[in-house]
Formats: sequence, C-alpha cells, structure tokens
Amino acid sequence: MAAVLVYLTVIAAALASAFGVELTADYYSETCPPALSTIKLLVGAAILREPRMGASLVRLHFHDCFVNGCDGSILLDDTDDTIGEKTAKPNNNSVRGYDVIDTIKSALNTVCLGNVVSCADIVAVAARDSIVALGGTSYDVLLGRRDATTASIDDANNDIPTPFMDLPALLANFESHGLSLHDLVVLSGGHTLGYSRCLFFRSRLYNETDTLDPAYAASLDERCPASGDDDALSALDDTPTTVDTDYYQGLMQGRALLHSDQQLYQGGGGDADDLVKYYGENPSKFWEDFGAAMVKMGNLSPLTGDEGEVRENCRVVNQQ
Repeated sequence: MAAVLVYLTVIAAALASAFGVELTADYYSETCPPALSTIKLLVGAAILREPRMGASLVRLHFHDCFVNGCDGSILLDDTDDTIGEKTAKPNNNSVRGYDVIDTIKSALNTVCLGNVVSCADIVAVAARDSIVALGGTSYDVLLGRRDATTASIDDANNDIPTPFMDLPALLANFESHGLSLHDLVVLSGGHTLGYSRCLFFRSRLYNETDTLDPAYAASLDERCPASGDDDALSALDDTPTTVDTDYYQGLMQGRALLHSDQQLYQGGGGDADDLVKYYGENPSKFWEDFGAAMVKMGNLSPLTGDEGEVRENCRVVNQQ
C-alpha cells in the first residue's frame, strides 16, 4: 500500500510539472487544515446513507473534467442568461450528488472560517474519498483548482463521451482531452461502481445479441422493456458498490451493460482487449493504475492563480 501511494505521489508531481499547473497535495494545509478530513467524513456519511452515492460522486468528477477541464462548471445552476451543463443530454436526470457537494461546501465554509476551498477541489477529493470508502486504493489529489464563472450546455453535449460510442469514437474523444487508450480502459474501470438507466442500454439489449451473454440479457429483459421505463436501473457490474475488477471480467463474458463498455473488449486480440484481460487478472495493478489515471484526469486544464474564482456557493457565481 505504501509503495502504491509513493508511486502515485511521484506520478502526480510529474504531471503537475509537465502540464505547468500550480497544484499541490498540501494546498490547504495552512489555509484550512481540517479541509480534507471534513470532506472525507461527509462523503463517508453520504455513502453510508446511500452506497450508490459513491459512484455518483466519481461520475460527477468525470463529467466535470471532460468539459473545459476540472473547474466545477458542472455545479452551476442555469440563469436567465446562461444554460449550463446540468441539463445537457449526458447529465440531465442522470448526474447526481449536487446536494452532497453543497453540504460539504457549507461545512468547509464554517471549519475554514470563510470561503477557502474551491468547489472544483471538493469534487475531485470527493471522488477519491468515494473510491476509498468503497474498497479502492487511495491516491494523492493535487489541489488548488479554482472555479469557473461560466458553463455551457453545448460544450457538455459535445465533450462528454456517450454510452453509444464505438471504440474509435471513444478513443478520439479521450485523445482530444490528452488521454490515451490506456487511460480510456483504466478510467472506464470506474464502472466497477454504479448503475445505468434503461434509456442508455436498451439499444444494446435488443440489438446486440451477438455480443451479449444470453442469461445476462434475460435478466435485463425483466427490468428494461423494449419501450418505457427509461429510468429503470441496472448495475454496471455484479458488485456495483465495491471497487474491484468484476467490471473487466464482465466485459470478457459479454456482460457489459453499455455498448461503449463492450467496445473495449471485442475478442479480436487488439490492444484494448489485452488491457481488459490484464486488469481483469491483476486487481492490484488496476487499483494502482486507476489512481494514477484519476490524478491525470483531475489535472485536465485546471483554473489556477488569478483565473476563475473560489465560489462561496457552488451553484452560483460570486456576486461582484
């Protein structure tokens, strides 16, 4: 465990240097020493109330980072002048956890004696703490992001990968964010947690029988009819509240819930297939590499220094 943490810290430092960002793991050690312990406590409480919330907080971080970088823009409510990211197709009636972030931000404003910790940093740390709470390995989150003052529904619709994408489109999307095929396969392992709505896997269930395990398909039929019940939920793997490698095992067995997930393993022996096999057989390497990939994703185009602001309320821009 110690070796893994050291490895991830080194990777994080290297990435900070390579991307020229001003993020550090101890960013709040002087300005708000209780910040990280407060986030951990409140994330743990939220997951204890509802284990599914852990997956939601991880997904919130992912969807934030893929739209103009990890800047907390996904948290902004719509205004009379701006339609933000919350009602974009990948997010509407799907992304959750906003109330948990609100609770954490309010608590931090109290324990920090003011508006110190950015909403973007809260989202990044909450994702890490969710992974740890559900059985994954910890990693150092680099901190010091500032919050966006704008959000764009069009950017969210265009930049977040969809569950209907084929492998070439997925890879192109990730590469547009500076992420590799390896990052794609590792970060997709975040689907070790959580559920998907029928709306997002219906097409696979009824049109992709050649790559879908029949017994698995039969179990899905009961929850997701050919029409209606769009919001009915099914787990992304067999252990949706535990960080493990069942997700990769499922891909190799034709038990991927989403089309985009099954695209990572097609049985032809390509590079994606090899990575899926590798992580399916090496849980400790998955935990290690997943943490490193989350650090890399968390460093996508952060606002630092005088850019953006630290929002007092994560849902609205500060009053000027």
